[in-house]
Amino acid sequence: MKDFIIIGAAQAGLSMAYHLKKNQKDFLIIDKEDEIGASWLNRWNSLKLFTPTEFNHLAGMPFPAPKGHYPDKYEVADYFKAYVEKFDFPVQLNTLAERIEKKDNHFIVKTNKGDLKCKEVIVATGPFHIPYTPKFHNNLSEDIFQIHSNYYKNPEQLKDGATLVVGGGDSGFQILDEISKQTNNKTYFSGNTDIKTLPQEILGKTLWWWFTITGFLSFSKDSWLGKKISKSKQPIIGTDVKSIIKRDNVIPVGYTLDAEKNTIKTSKKTLNDVKNIVWATGYKPNFNWIKNIELTQNGYPKHHRGISTTNGLYFIGLPWLHTRGSATLGGIKKDANYLANNIL
Repeated sequence: MKDFIIIGAAQAGLSMAYHLKKNQKDFLIIDKEDEIGASWLNRWNSLKLFTPTEFNHLAGMPFPAPKGHYPDKYEVADYFKAYVEKFDFPVQLNTLAERIEKKDNHFIVKTNKGDLKCKEVIVATGPFHIPYTPKFHNNLSEDIFQIHSNYYKNPEQLKDGATLVVGGGDSGFQILDEISKQTNNKTYFSGNTDIKTLPQEILGKTLWWWFTITGFLSFSKDSWLGKKISKSKQPIIGTDVKSIIKRDNVIPVGYTLDAEKNTIKTSKKTLNDVKNIVWATGYKPNFNWIKNIELTQNGYPKHHRGISTTNGLYFIGLPWLHTRGSATLGGIKKDANYLANNIL
């Protein structure tokens, strides 16, 4: 029986593995993918971090790139692989956790490779579980190519013709930018165009430098400012939304309301010529595979800084686990350090 099983081998799971290894615990990391870094590699090809190198260090090993560099997804995956190799973490890939049950004083983690036993479990699967698309997407004609941003790689996947990009978050605008720039085809945008944007650098300093010295990333989710920030619409970082919207081939159409066959109804117009839809519409959490877990209204586990209401069951890598910085590659180590100090 292991002391710990960590479920998930991305930044959250690796950050906890660092502390378990340091404290000489007997543990195993399991991950459903076939390689370390797959959670990043599976996303679109041009993806880059918003944070420069100096804000991407995991505990015990600096990110290997010059200061001010914005790493791409391949560099992040390589960093994770090197991190696992450096600290010689025990990792079992191609292993999907299907259920967690507590039995007396231990846990059984049921997987596609059989049952695993441990004294305590750390769930580090992140917040992106079930790609969400509105129900009416099922009413659309099979002639229209539909893909969620989770599976989008590049414009080469698309049919020739007009594309509708749905979703006004960072992913939506980055994908809109790429498709409208590379295809020159008509590209409809469905979402809010009146949105706050922030540049990656201000007065010669990176945005994250300013965030750090002002304490923006350190406000607790339970503080007055933290509650205000967490409930407000997050700004788009590092993407010039206004210039994208002004392109001749980009047509804002408001919110997508309904669809039937080849007709898509939006709040500004009805579309009949769409050949592709990219749904950058986010994700829904899924923790129902954990038996007897207490969930919040939003479907996330009830916890205090990762310590759940089930003794011996912990979470890391959730959005706003404690602060805004919890969602960043470099910010995860603070959460991991706190959790380790309270459970080891």
